[in-house]
Amino acid sequence: MANSEEGLHDSKPVVLTVDDDPIILNSVLVALKDDYVVRPFPSGEAALRYLENNHVDIILLDHNMPEMTGLEVLEKLQEDPKLKSIPVIFLTGSVNSDDEVQALENGAVDYLLKPFRPRALITRVRLQLELFRHRHQLEEMVQEQTTQIRRVNKKLEQRDRITLDLLAQASDMRDHDTGAHIDRTTAYTRALVMDLVENPKPGYEITLDYGQDIIDAVKLHDLGKLAMPDSVLLKPGKLTIEEFSIIQTHPIHGRDMLRRAIDKMEEDTLLLTALDITFGHHEKWDGSGYPCGLSGEDIPLSARIAAIADVYDALTSNRPYKRAFSAEKALGIMYEDSGKHFDPYLIEVLQRHEEEFEEISLSNQDPVREYM
Repeated sequence: MANSEEGLHDSKPVVLTVDDDPIILNSVLVALKDDYVVRPFPSGEAALRYLENNHVDIILLDHNMPEMTGLEVLEKLQEDPKLKSIPVIFLTGSVNSDDEVQALENGAVDYLLKPFRPRALITRVRLQLELFRHRHQLEEMVQEQTTQIRRVNKKLEQRDRITLDLLAQASDMRDHDTGAHIDRTTAYTRALVMDLVENPKPGYEITLDYGQDIIDAVKLHDLGKLAMPDSVLLKPGKLTIEEFSIIQTHPIHGRDMLRRAIDKMEEDTLLLTALDITFGHHEKWDGSGYPCGLSGEDIPLSARIAAIADVYDALTSNRPYKRAFSAEKALGIMYEDSGKHFDPYLIEVLQRHEEEFEEISLSNQDPVREYM
């Protein structure tokens, strides 16, 4: 709070004292005037008006006053974010211990009986101001350290995200020209995930944090393709049975890569989600998928979401063995496979986002290869 006074006493702490007894006000002034700027007020109302536009370092507050009691003044101070941190010492002639407890419970930092000895008052004021300064310094240090930690964490998060993206692009570019498959699949996944976040349904509950893990982790769904031989992965024509069986091992390779990473660090929800997706995105709702033949809800929800995003992109993108299908044709194929390849409820979610999926597909399409 800015000080509106033209301060001849800027170097001295400002003590505001509130008491309806002028003798007490004068006693405080005499005791503190050498080391402090003292601002005396005969009522709580007058003191609060002064505090609206002026800075003080500590308040000496009488307990029993006729119009507004000290406790009522203290309540007003505690309600104002700009004033609640000012230390308040209660001054009272009452020896009622309940009054002392009530004052301290309501925010006072100390309690002094009247009539007080000047030396006791000076000591209490000095100690409370020193405590306040130390607390303020500690708060500043904590704030500075917190800011530094946040800055470091942000850099680490950026580095992790860049590393994740580079690894995802490396795996994707093994069998795609541009790596755009990852961008599109991530966008499709985001649309499905955010729908589930915003429209919770039993069995499909997704928190925002878990949803973000799914969106980030889906980038690694084809991580295992890094282990596939070029002769199989880049073959322009139809794969033989033997070659397809090799391709079917890429979820296992991806899972094993992620397991090794997870074993070297504490539990990481992003990597665990990536493991579920990498290993399970080729499983099918009816159990006819690979590598384990899981079915229904035994397939992790994250993998079921990734399967829809991955297959839609495969159908609507150019591949060595086919040209891209239209969104209408791709959706028709997928709707036909509801309850067979895909989770029926997630197909319902997809239906709510047909236009969004088509826009994503058209905005970032792979080029047609020369041999097509």
